[in-house]
Amino acid sequence: MRQGESAGAGGADRPDGHAGDDDDGLFGTGGRRSARASDERRGSARRDRRQGRRRGWSPDGPQEGSAASQGPDADPEAVARAICLRLLTMAPKTRAQLAEALRKREVPEEAAQAVLERFSEVGLIDDEAFAAAWVSSRHIGRGLARRALAQELRHRGVEEETVKEAVGRLDPEQEVETARALVARKLAATRGADPKTRTRRLAGMLARKGYSPGLAFRVVREALEAEGLDTDDLPGEFG
Repeated sequence: MRQGESAGAGGADRPDGHAGDDDDGLFGTGGRRSARASDERRGSARRDRRQGRRRGWSPDGPQEGSAASQGPDADPEAVARAICLRLLTMAPKTRAQLAEALRKREVPEEAAQAVLERFSEVGLIDDEAFAAAWVSSRHIGRGLARRALAQELRHRGVEEETVKEAVGRLDPEQEVETARALVARKLAATRGADPKTRTRRLAGMLARKGYSPGLAFRVVREALEAEGLDTDDLPGEFG
């Protein structure tokens, strides 16, 4: 047998100070070699866990990105800033939405409020601007009326005064014109139905977008009358 083979069978140490090959724990026959490999695996696992905690990850720990997952030495405000910046780069958010995200990630309340205050001071959080942009984009893009827009803003935690101010900027005449455009777009698809059914379908579509029943039925009647239909017997409300 060659010298190298004899050394390997006897479990001689390598020049780097490790006994046997990396696979000795699985394939070796010596008890001492298996024990050393097992110790090495346990040590490696402990190193991986320590490194994972430094990276903000734990295989059995809290959600990735949470304050708890950053380890006991993590700065809660730094964690909160990182979370808020990441969310804001994805899409605009209200202060309430960011506060809820920090709560879910277990950021201490004091640190969360400090970061939210600072972000508000420098303009990274601006619920007034958010609400104004939301009303404009959702009215133009989806045809939503003031009632539906207000509901969406409240759902995102915008304060009532800010909601009223934002939806109040929507011109009532613009709202009527948008309702007319919505009906005109759907009108042709209803022509196979009787006038009463058409009226209910079109008015229902407007109601789902936040238009009042009075406005919805008025706009629908106008559209049907423009087609030459008699609207005297058509419904004037839902039921």
